[in-house]
Amino acid sequence: MSNRAAVPGLLSRYPIGEQLPALYAEDDFAQRFTAGLDTVLAPVFATLDNLPAYLDPRVAPADFVDWLASWVGAEDDPRWPVALRREAVARAVELHRWRGTARGLVEALRLALGVDAVVTEAGGAVWSSSPGAALPPPAGSPLVRVWPDRAPSVDAARVHEIVRAMCPVHTLCRVEILPGPPSDEGR
Repeated sequence: MSNRAAVPGLLSRYPIGEQLPALYAEDDFAQRFTAGLDTVLAPVFATLDNLPAYLDPRVAPADFVDWLASWVGAEDDPRWPVALRREAVARAVELHRWRGTARGLVEALRLALGVDAVVTEAGGAVWSSSPGAALPPPAGSPLVRVWPDRAPSVDAARVHEIVRAMCPVHTLCRVEILPGPPSDEGR
């Protein structure tokens, strides 16, 4: 974590000496004493004046991005570049909204790994109007097809890790790594 406690030469926007009663305005000791307090309090006031910037992941100090990630439950891999970590925190709420869906899985893969993906699934729902009827046969497991986009290659282990984390717990997803976009994408 960076040190914001002592910023050399940082002036206080609210000097205490200027706020003292007139009796102390001419007192050299009072002015020197309050100037020392101004030096100590200036970083505190600067931080409070800029508090909204600390809470915005796009402009917050890099060490605050880790902390903000913990607030919103964002994935924050220290190996990622700072720009990617900022984007992950900024989009965390959106990604949580889509978690467990094909769209959420594709967006998570795109954000974390720089790959493109398409999820093919049977979809739909089955039910019975007869109480106690047998369960329907499984519709087949979704297929996640992944290929490089902004990344030069695909990290298969990370893809499997993200797919396991983002798919609903009752769903077994198959993963296929492709060298480029599938030719049958329009299906």
